[in-house]
Amino acid sequence: MSDRATLAALPAGDAGIASARPGPDLAAAGYSETEHTASGTAVSYVADDLPTDGHWSLREADRAPYVTRVVVRRPTAAAASGTLVVEWLNVSSGNDAAPGWTFFGEEVVRRGHAYAAVSAQYVGVEGGVTSVAVGDLGSPGLRGRDAERYAALTHPGDAFAYDVFTQVARAVADEVGATCVLATGESQSAFALTSYVDGVQPLAGLFDGLLVHSRGGATLPLGSAGVGLPMVDVVTGAPTRLRTDLDVPVLVVQTETDLFGRLGFLPARQPDHDRLRTWEIAGSAHADKHVIGDFEDFLGCPTPVNRGQQVFVVRAALHHLERWARGGEAPPAAEPLAVEGDAFVLDEVGNVRGGVRTPVVDAPVERLSGGTEPGASVICQLFGSTAPLPPEQVAGLWRDRDLYLASYAEAADRAVAAGFVLADDRAEMLADARPERVDDGHAATRPGY
Repeated sequence: MSDRATLAALPAGDAGIASARPGPDLAAAGYSETEHTASGTAVSYVADDLPTDGHWSLREADRAPYVTRVVVRRPTAAAASGTLVVEWLNVSSGNDAAPGWTFFGEEVVRRGHAYAAVSAQYVGVEGGVTSVAVGDLGSPGLRGRDAERYAALTHPGDAFAYDVFTQVARAVADEVGATCVLATGESQSAFALTSYVDGVQPLAGLFDGLLVHSRGGATLPLGSAGVGLPMVDVVTGAPTRLRTDLDVPVLVVQTETDLFGRLGFLPARQPDHDRLRTWEIAGSAHADKHVIGDFEDFLGCPTPVNRGQQVFVVRAALHHLERWARGGEAPPAAEPLAVEGDAFVLDEVGNVRGGVRTPVVDAPVERLSGGTEPGASVICQLFGSTAPLPPEQVAGLWRDRDLYLASYAEAADRAVAAGFVLADDRAEMLADARPERVDDGHAATRPGY
């Protein structure tokens, strides 16, 4: 069994986790945020073979010292649920980012869960290659961003990232007294968690459940000492399924973007079983307007980015996973997105059929896609697109805004009843309706417009 990291609190200061959208008001919710160094000696893993059915057999190889950091957000002891959600921070931009928290932070706080953001990978600490360029942010890593604050940090390379993640999560779980520990990671971190599920979880046995969000078809390689893993070495790997013999639950949440093209999840699709659920969200993109917030123009994309309702589904996924991991009812099974060959099957307005449905696709006024125009930058490809339906089509679908809003509310209630949206989020989802599209559609089709 791997060791436990040693935690040491850092002085209060900016933890520097990249985010374009402010999260929940922690102080108002009675939460504290602390940043720690986490140190220890980690192992790397090797295998004679990495079968694509996910049934890996890893063994420990080298050992190396490390000092990384972890940010912990926790409620008062009296309000704590006992659940700890541990996020493998995403380093695709060359800087630590917490897309998971951006999506599900509200759910964490309202349930009283603790949360830990772990700098598991080399680039997040040391800087280096940027896998997905975002403007001119660069990739200095924590040490380059604040050499004094993070002077003690040292990362031995991504070969050791898996055990670093385990050791830090175990230390935080002990610190907060967690009785249920969940792992989560999005995008590049979901590639890492796929490898973790297939090879490391059976050895470490730490997590009670794992939320794998927007993985591709391949897995994160086992890595090398002294360097990070560029995404080009990741996305070109063989499509690999999750192992089927785990004794803890795994919930996989996928967007349209993830199935084809660069990410190529489709060949790794697999049937649900008693420890696996996969939800594919219609009208969603790998990243979206909820993630980028007011900084959309900074991306320079040729079309408006995706404005789907992934956030509500991800919150529901975490909610169901936590209940499942504690021995409760399994999450609902979801229909996959409809696919023929290498393309989606679209409905009469151009939105994909099948998948987890939300009101923006079941009461449509826009085409919502996980793709964008050919030739767009890699970052824009990940953010998908939104295209208003032609005014005459909107006017034909909805005779007035009242009909639209009633249909939208019915779709929201279906999503809640199906379990893919939480009743707690119904009001926020209703507020995300777009009746102005109906008004504009009717105005544009009037004579003399």
